[in-house]
Amino acid sequence: MKLARFTHNNATRIGVVVDDLIVDLGGIPAIPRDMAEFLAIGKDALDRARTAVRDKLRSLPLKDVKLEAPVAQPPEFLAIGLNYADHVAESGMKQPEFPMFFNKQATCVNAPYDPIHRPRVSEALDYEGELGIVIGKRCRHVPKDRAHEVIAGYLIVNDVSVRDWQRRAQTMTLGKSFDTHGPIGPWIVTSDEMTDPHKLDLKTWVNGELRQHSNTKNLIFNCFAQVETLSTVCTLLPGTIISTGTPGGVAAAMKPPKWLKAGDTVRIEIEGIGHLEHKVIEEPAGTTRIG
Repeated sequence: MKLARFTHNNATRIGVVVDDLIVDLGGIPAIPRDMAEFLAIGKDALDRARTAVRDKLRSLPLKDVKLEAPVAQPPEFLAIGLNYADHVAESGMKQPEFPMFFNKQATCVNAPYDPIHRPRVSEALDYEGELGIVIGKRCRHVPKDRAHEVIAGYLIVNDVSVRDWQRRAQTMTLGKSFDTHGPIGPWIVTSDEMTDPHKLDLKTWVNGELRQHSNTKNLIFNCFAQVETLSTVCTLLPGTIISTGTPGGVAAAMKPPKWLKAGDTVRIEIEGIGHLEHKVIEEPAGTTRIG
């Protein structure tokens, strides 16, 4: 299934995308409107969703709804650096012997087709097309060969990066967490439909120019290894996002760097999932908030 969050008539709820329709799960008993809560229910919620699709319950044209981030506020938003050999090479770094994880703050989460801000404090704005994992079960100490059991599904992430702020802090978190810099979606493709997450073509375009083209078979630390490592350290909660790394072709590695600027369009496609697409705009003046 393709699980989505959508807004229609000023109400946001969960649905299942089927071709050019979305099956509205909003009126079904025991189906919450929060995706993390839905995933936490587990098999019962998924079975109810499948029944709704089978019985052809209320559906809406996909074009008439606004797709939102599938998980509005993930309990954890984790990502890995230097996880494709070509990106390691273009970065001038040594291939890591142990996965390099960092946090993206949950407030950076953005809808799949909403604009991203070029922050007023930097011009070094970059894109990173990535496969994202969505955790479906509360878990700890998950061995690699059982990691598939705790993964609810997969989506696309743009790990938008502000490179000068990223370099200022060794953890990278500051440069990865600006508001709007975590577009995810367009939906979660459930694990039962994703037979092998390590055979997926990934492409990123900027203004129609192909910048990144790789395949998830080239991950240095694959999806299951990442779950094993992270769950050794901390409990992973339903709705957690793990962004699995970006291939070569980022703006920072170009000579000179081709930073994103206002008016640019970034499109990321991953085979078997779909695409994200967002315009870059200048950070609005109204983003200042106190209280």
